Amino acid sequence: MTRPRLGLPDLGVGVGLRVPHYRRVFAERPPIDFVEVISENFMLGGGRPRHHLDRALESYPLVAHGVSLGIGGPDEPDATYLARLRDFAANTGTPWVSDHFCWCGAGGAHLHDLLPLPFTPELVRRVADRARRVQDAIDRPFALENTSSYLTYRSSVLAEWEFIGEIAERANIGLLFDVNNVFVTAYNHGIDPIEFVRRVPHDRIVQIHLAGHTNFGTHVIDTHGGHVIDPVWALYRLTIELAGSVSTLIEWDDDIPELEVLLAEAERARSERDRALAARQAGSTSVDDRAIAAVREAARPGTSERDAVWHGWVQGGPREAAE
Repeated sequence: MTRPRLGLPDLGVGVGLRVPHYRRVFAERPPIDFVEVISENFMLGGGRPRHHLDRALESYPLVAHGVSLGIGGPDEPDATYLARLRDFAANTGTPWVSDHFCWCGAGGAHLHDLLPLPFTPELVRRVADRARRVQDAIDRPFALENTSSYLTYRSSVLAEWEFIGEIAERANIGLLFDVNNVFVTAYNHGIDPIEFVRRVPHDRIVQIHLAGHTNFGTHVIDTHGGHVIDPVWALYRLTIELAGSVSTLIEWDDDIPELEVLLAEAERARSERDRALAARQAGSTSVDDRAIAAVREAARPGTSERDAVWHGWVQGGPREAAE
């Protein structure tokens, strides 16, 4: 049995609502379980954005996903931003609000990127305290997403799954678990994506993101462009087998395709989810040893120099506990 997931519903399989698809989505109302919108694009009030938002709400459940909170940065969360986010959440009825484990700027300067955090006990305490206060301020369940990563900190002493899991438990918030980001981070930093999926607190996962990425051989960039690759589908099935039925979203933000392509990707997600849930129900697995080996091999950068250091956790300094 799946443990209660913070009292939040499984919405099924949805897609990110993006401008090139507005006309057809609103006119044709394709069979999508839910849509996700970027909070900052709509939370300031009226005009065309509000018009499009109202049209989306006429047809689909909506989930709000933010990109500018910067919860791990040097500055405290902005009270005006949180008040606007609270009003936006109330107006849309989003069952939860999410953002990222990241920092975005300092001293009033916003860098418009999701920058990684050092995985330290001190930052666990700081981010957990802020996340708890954000959840109270927006009067709505709150979740944070693991980001893709392209650099690490020597000060890190926790594995990423320990860092995000400890924060979620301490703050009593949800996790938005991005399976593609697990693969990207594993490839870029030499960690084991299977262990990452197995070690996060599965009962805290309230939503899953899936997306494509761009592989440059020595590194991977989370471009949200192209199809989800087979190793990420395998990681997704493993996540569902461990976590149970969880709202799943396809993100596609670069080289956005025709609507039919996006909908087909969502249907692929539904098929993969059903396959994993059937295996979970039967007490078996859809990700056997051969599939696990293939995922691990795919997450190894294609150069001998990087292959030589691929042996599990290599980020930061010596491992510690979060206390």
